[in-house]
Amino acid sequence: MGKLDIGGVLMRVAFALALVYLTFNPSGNSYFHWLADGFPSITPAKAIVGLLLLGAWLFFVHQAFNALGGVGVGLLVALFACVAWWLVSRGWLSLSDRAAMAWVVLGIIGVVLGIGMSWSLIRQKVSGQASVDRVD
Repeated sequence: MGKLDIGGVLMRVAFALALVYLTFNPSGNSYFHWLADGFPSITPAKAIVGLLLLGAWLFFVHQAFNALGGVGVGLLVALFACVAWWLVSRGWLSLSDRAAMAWVVLGIIGVVLGIGMSWSLIRQKVSGQASVDRVD
């Protein structure tokens, strides 16, 4: 098992955010928009990138749920949703700005996936107990 440091956690969060924002983002520069351009015609390049993204999503989601469990993922989403709610209540974020809200929601998804990727190392550092994946 690797060593935990803030750089490793931030790297995992950055990769998760990249996965989320490369798949879809409100700017119009994402796989979703690339795929939609000319749909239903799909080129081999679009199919390859789509399969790579799908594989990455499956990996990240599986690892996050494996490390955090459904309750842990739900609690993290609820925590970050409350932070977004607080930002709205302070007037720093507007519900009427759909693009900004999309960036925030996508950011929450990315951060939750990134924390899920780091959670086993965080738990080991805090508790001293290593996590072992079971094979089904």
